[in-house]
Amino acid sequence: MEHTNGTAIPGTQAILRGIQVLKAFDDHQPEWTLSELVEKTKLNKTTVFRLLSALESEGLVRKSADGGYRLGSEIIALGGRAMRANQLRTVAHDPLRELARQTGETTTLEIIRPANDGRPTTLVIDETLGRYRVGINQYIGSRLPVHATSTGKAMLAFHPEPFIKEVIRWKLKALTGRTLDTAAELRAELAEIRQRGYAIAAGELETGVMAAAAPIFDHMNEVQAAISIVGPTIRVDETQLHDWGAQVKQTTREISFLLGWRQE
Repeated sequence: MEHTNGTAIPGTQAILRGIQVLKAFDDHQPEWTLSELVEKTKLNKTTVFRLLSALESEGLVRKSADGGYRLGSEIIALGGRAMRANQLRTVAHDPLRELARQTGETTTLEIIRPANDGRPTTLVIDETLGRYRVGINQYIGSRLPVHATSTGKAMLAFHPEPFIKEVIRWKLKALTGRTLDTAAELRAELAEIRQRGYAIAAGELETGVMAAAAPIFDHMNEVQAAISIVGPTIRVDETQLHDWGAQVKQTTREISFLLGWRQE
């Protein structure tokens, strides 16, 4: 927490440092040693040890048998409360399940949030699994590249220009041969998405992964989230993706209406 002049409010330094430690834990590195956290956070070793001890006493981190640290069960409880308090997730949950029932494929609800390094990413906040044994699972809490996902592109297309420039400022990494990894390619795609109202991603995030998504708007006509349908190429071709796009667009319009959106 900071004053408007950028200086920390007295008494908040320990809280900010504790949050810094907690944010170090992610899907890529769920366990850290004390020395690794010291290097990651650039904090004093004694400070990090005291922070970990305090967090451990509250169940926010736990120490494993080999001396490493992982997030604790209290974080799961807090995350669950946060998700239950999220109006967007509450309103979208049943339509998300119905879309999965209709298509048989996995559906996700995602928002855009920055990663630890500040890079904009999509964050999965809800998911309903499909009925097939062979399917695509994204998992709640997963972070994915904005430019390589149907949800990311669906949301980005309706963001203001300064935010689009912010995404492009980061390197658009080519994850497969079909990833849009130049500003020109991405901008052309965003223009098409704005026209048709949905986005598709055919093997752009990972070879064999097919997805279609549409944005969710709030009462201010601002994009808040996106819903996707995801399936493998063994069942889905690009024609099917466009059919899904129309289907998910109808679902997100209904959710947007419940959130107060009205078409201009």
